[in-house]
Amino acid sequence: MKKTLLVAVLALMGSAAMAQSGSGFGIKAGLSYNKNGDLISSVGEGGQDIVEGAEGKTGYHVGFWGKLDFPKIYLRPELVYSKTKSSYDVPNEGSQDYDISKLDLPVLLGYKLIGPLHIFAGPAFQYTLKNDLGDLEVEDVQNDFTVGLNAGVGVNLGRLGLDVRYERGFSENEADIIDIPDGRVDSRPSQIIFAASLKL
Repeated sequence: MKKTLLVAVLALMGSAAMAQSGSGFGIKAGLSYNKNGDLISSVGEGGQDIVEGAEGKTGYHVGFWGKLDFPKIYLRPELVYSKTKSSYDVPNEGSQDYDISKLDLPVLLGYKLIGPLHIFAGPAFQYTLKNDLGDLEVEDVQNDFTVGLNAGVGVNLGRLGLDVRYERGFSENEADIIDIPDGRVDSRPSQIIFAASLKL
C-alpha cells in the first residue's frame, strides 16, 4: 500500500511537470559524505557506553527528478536510491561499518538567484530498505518511514545541473544490536551530498 501511494504521487507530479513550460524531468547521481548518530551499549550495573559521532565515509545515490518551473521559483520532487556508510569503533568488537540502503523522496522548493545559480530546501521522506553493522546482527530500524531536511545550492549549465546539499534526519530512528546487551545505534543520517543531474 505504501509503495503504491508513493508511485501514484510521483506519477501525478510527473504529469504536472510535463504540462508546464520550462519544466521537465531527468536523472541524477552523486556521492555523499555521511555520518550517523550515536551507538549506545550497556557496560554493566545500569551504565552505558556511548560511541559518539561515527566516523564518516563516502556513500552514493542514483535517481530521477521532475521539475515544475515558474518565473522565480520551482518545485522539484525527486526519487532517489541512497547507500550511506559510517564506521563505529565498537567496544570489544573493533571497527564496524554501518551500511544503510534507503529510498528518499525529497520535495524541494527552489529560488532562482541570478543567472544559473539557485538555492533550494524542503522535506525528504525516507524509507529504509536495509541496515547492516559489520559482523554484528542488527534488527530492522524502529520506523521504516522517517522525515529529514534537504537544503542546498545549485547551478544549471544547459541540460546539466550540479548541486551540493546538506541532509539531516529529523525523526529519532534507532536499530537494536542483538550481539551487544542493550545495544542500539541511531540510524539518522547527517550528510553532505554532491550531485549531478541531466535533463532528458
